[in-house]
Amino acid sequence: MNIRPLYDRMVVKRTEEEETTRSGIVIPDSAKETPQQGEVMAIGKGKRLDDGKMVALDVQVGDRILFGKYSGNEIKLEGTEYIIMREDDVLGVLDAAPQVLSKAS
Repeated sequence: MNIRPLYDRMVVKRTEEEETTRSGIVIPDSAKETPQQGEVMAIGKGKRLDDGKMVALDVQVGDRILFGKYSGNEIKLEGTEYIIMREDDVLGVLDAAPQVLSKAS
């Protein structure tokens, strides 16, 4: 892939969901909704704050993420569809290690 997203943007490739239900019913393409999860393929350098400092993104290349139904802009590169979106459009990271919150004394 020959694209480098700028600032707090990222390139995401949608992950395909299963085409059959647990009971074995095949779902046709016309009845399926577009998946709202994907894999991060590339990220920008971070978000620029008002004072000029850069803050790194929380997501990394290879993370599986959840995003809103109408998030980002769809593009097609070399026959593959991608979405370019901002980090603000990400709802969560799948299979992420849970963060432990410590109690302040």
